[in-house]
Amino acid sequence: MVNDFFTQMTKVLTDARSIRIKGRSFLAVMLSPDLPFDDWLARLDDLAARSAGFFLGRPVVLDVTDLQIDKPQLKELIAELGKRNVSIMGIEGARPSLLGAGMPPALKGGRSASDIEVQASEPVESSSKPAAPEIRPTTTQSIVIREPVRSGQSVIFPEGDVTIVGSVASGAEVIAGGSVHIYGALRGRAMAGSIGNASARIFCRKLEAELVAIDGIYKMAEDMAPNLRGQAVQLWLEDDAIMAEKLT
Repeated sequence: MVNDFFTQMTKVLTDARSIRIKGRSFLAVMLSPDLPFDDWLARLDDLAARSAGFFLGRPVVLDVTDLQIDKPQLKELIAELGKRNVSIMGIEGARPSLLGAGMPPALKGGRSASDIEVQASEPVESSSKPAAPEIRPTTTQSIVIREPVRSGQSVIFPEGDVTIVGSVASGAEVIAGGSVHIYGALRGRAMAGSIGNASARIFCRKLEAELVAIDGIYKMAEDMAPNLRGQAVQLWLEDDAIMAEKLT
């Protein structure tokens, strides 16, 4: 009987399947609300109305560092964001007393990236957000995409430059830690210097962008000079403002 028992236990331990755990990193949006929340939510609604689907399918982290709020206030804020289809994957900077069952987990140790700020006075063209971002990882400091980036696709490469041999369609986006080079029409979004690189630039053969950004400074379609539309252009950052000139 004893031998049979140990034989069965050995079989159970031998047959047990291993659990595979892998590490994977994602580029998330950090929302840093300020008080009063009603005013901040109104500005968020304004952004959502002028840039449709901005948060759709994108991981979002809520930064509440130094906010003097209690647990009910935080719960209400998360609920209000949920009504706006903004799903919070984690909370950074929260005191332990603010968190609990049913709340997103506490996060810490995230690598800082450039800020995303859209002023209420800035007009934005609506554009659809990709449902399944396409991430192309590599260990080199630049990548070359030898095909157009279609509507609904994202090319995300925080490690360096991105070169697109083709066009970037409306509703598509290219996000690079370094510079962005587009050898076709830029009709979607291009974001250079995404993890804090003020020297990054954007180059395109035909500027028809919905949005461009360098080191967190954004320029919307209607903010771009009319004489640059449809032209070969380079854009760079100077004194916290995006500058642009035609390429000859």
